[in-house]
Amino acid sequence: MGEYDNAGHGPSQLQRHRMPLAGGAVAVLVLLIAVLLLASCGDGAPGFWRRGAQNEAALSCPRPASVTGSEFNAQEASLRHLRRAAFRGDVFAQLELGSRYAAVRATDKNIEDPIESSVWYAMALANDEGYAPINGVEPQGGGLFGGGLRRLSKYDDCRAFERHRAYQVLDRQLSRMSREEQEAVRDRVIYVLSTQDAEGYRTLARLHDGLYGPFGEPADNREAREALGRKPEGKSLGQPRSRGGYWAAVNLFQRNDVDAYLYNYLAVQTGDVGAYVLMKDFERSSPGRAQYAGFVEAKARQWTPPFEFYPLEAPASGVPFSDESRPRGDAYEYALSRLQGELPFIHVGRALRYLGVTPEAVTAPEQLSRQQIEAFEAMLGHATESRLSPLERVRAIQLAAVNGSSEAQLVLAVMYAEGIGLPPDYARSFKWFEEAARQGSPEAKFAMSTYFALGVAGVADQDKAEAVAYRIESALSGFGPSASRLQALLSQVSRAQQQRR
Repeated sequence: MGEYDNAGHGPSQLQRHRMPLAGGAVAVLVLLIAVLLLASCGDGAPGFWRRGAQNEAALSCPRPASVTGSEFNAQEASLRHLRRAAFRGDVFAQLELGSRYAAVRATDKNIEDPIESSVWYAMALANDEGYAPINGVEPQGGGLFGGGLRRLSKYDDCRAFERHRAYQVLDRQLSRMSREEQEAVRDRVIYVLSTQDAEGYRTLARLHDGLYGPFGEPADNREAREALGRKPEGKSLGQPRSRGGYWAAVNLFQRNDVDAYLYNYLAVQTGDVGAYVLMKDFERSSPGRAQYAGFVEAKARQWTPPFEFYPLEAPASGVPFSDESRPRGDAYEYALSRLQGELPFIHVGRALRYLGVTPEAVTAPEQLSRQQIEAFEAMLGHATESRLSPLERVRAIQLAAVNGSSEAQLVLAVMYAEGIGLPPDYARSFKWFEEAARQGSPEAKFAMSTYFALGVAGVADQDKAEAVAYRIESALSGFGPSASRLQALLSQVSRAQQQRR
């Protein structure tokens, strides 16, 4: 050992050699951390050490102050503004509504509603504005992680983060719901999309098509793959990793070719040429899909949305859910234009009386007081304009019908049959005649007998026996035209029997 020490290679000498090496390693480590910190200032940089609200604020898309303000005294007006934009397809309004009803902010605790929150998060995920690429990319030089492509802005990145967070929140909320609550979310999404004509029906078709992602996005979409529990392609450092999939969110809409075909077919029925091209592409996309054509056509004629209009509820907050869907297209506008001259106002007056807005049925809009009009507008969740718009007149009859007025149900059925106030829709007309007949309306029973006597393709097959049964019921209920026809029929039968004798 002595020779070893004398040669200058003892432990003390080795310690002196190791100290510079350790110091160099520390310096390299510090340099590496500094480079990473500098790199974090750029687009798409690693951010795995950032956590919490500051990280979310940095990754989220910006919102205007008018949307994100506290608005203690203007909460209802703010919600109405967001709902108008959300019903028209604004993805950021949909995301903001999801956040509001989830009560992310303390000031929104009074309107907390997981079902309503889930509806708008689902709408945002199904909205192609949330994932369609917008900004271009450009080459970037080499560096610590090598070259590659750099986005020209963070818009696509922040939308991707927003979708990732929406999937997380939606999955968490749905996983805590009963089956009935999940069905309520699904039905409301279907209704909202059904008010958007061809575009909405095409979205519904993608939601049920197994060739697309969980919410109709491309199958290779990063957030869609993460929701399914698959490794997102092209994932960079700092982006959230999959935790095994978001199964409650993924299974909100069950995939099947029949429903996918159905909604493509309904899109075509709006007259949209692009929808026809997509439906033909759907038929060719998988063997056997074209064979559903005949079955789906009959189903489409019987299809009606889950609701007549967005469900009116009385949340604990006292802030109602407003239905901000508006007439779209020439058919709606023409139907509304017929309302003034062809629908006597007494029917609106009777609906308002049934709803408790007025003590008696008025026969003209001038007979309504300002307070009565504003009370009804508040029931609908609409802004108080102190006058009944054509759409609000239709809503009065619809609201009375869904609340059980057989008279309003009969009027609504006729409106759908004649295309007054609403575009012609024989399936909905048949539905409301049936509802009114179930409550004993003799006029509705007579109408049902006509449906079955003549037959309406896809809605009510010709059934003479059913027609006679309804005709007799309407006569026994005192419906004049039916009674006279029945008397004439009986007299003919009796004369024939006398002749035979």
